[in-house]
Amino acid sequence: WKNYRWGPVAGKDAVPSLVDENGFFFPSRGTLFANNPNTAEIEKELRAQIERALKSGLKIEYIDYHMGTAVDKPEYRAIVENLAGEYNLGISRYFGEIDVNSMYFASPEKKIDTLINTVNKLNDSIYSLLVCHIGKDTPELAAMVDLNIIGPNEMSKNRNAELEALKSKEFSETLKKNNVELITYSDLIKKIGLENMESPLNPGIKIYGK
Repeated sequence: WKNYRWGPVAGKDAVPSLVDENGFFFPSRGTLFANNPNTAEIEKELRAQIERALKSGLKIEYIDYHMGTAVDKPEYRAIVENLAGEYNLGISRYFGEIDVNSMYFASPEKKIDTLINTVNKLNDSIYSLLVCHIGKDTPELAAMVDLNIIGPNEMSKNRNAELEALKSKEFSETLKKNNVELITYSDLIKKIGLENMESPLNPGIKIYGK
């Protein structure tokens, strides 16, 4: 994000290979990897993030690697899997769920139609993961500028449109028509079990059995 930076939970001095000269995380995956991040520091920072969430009182049940940076290399992915096992947490996309096309790239006026089309095409024999980016179109959010090449313009309007699409009567009616059940990762973990998690890169191999 332009003009919006943040630093590591572990502290900039604890993970120097993960931060720039100002002590903030690098603004892109490319600049991070170009700095040859230390794997021990990656483990330290990810652990610090989990610990902060736990100490806040939140009940966390799974971890998510968002844009994929934390699992971009085999050694990074191993850290994520080991931490999940240590803290008894699930990992998103490790339960056989399939990413389905989201509304992200649709223009604000086409968000609802895109969402409806996605639901109509769901395979009822698998778990589908629909990632949404929601927010309110406020001056504060409108001031945020996405520096990603694929990031949509007028980000706040796009996020507000996704929120309205999810709240729409059309969406709820389409779910009902297609017998789609909305569940949480807590539900998914109960149905499948942490012990049955498999890396999406190595289906059929349980990560807790290696």
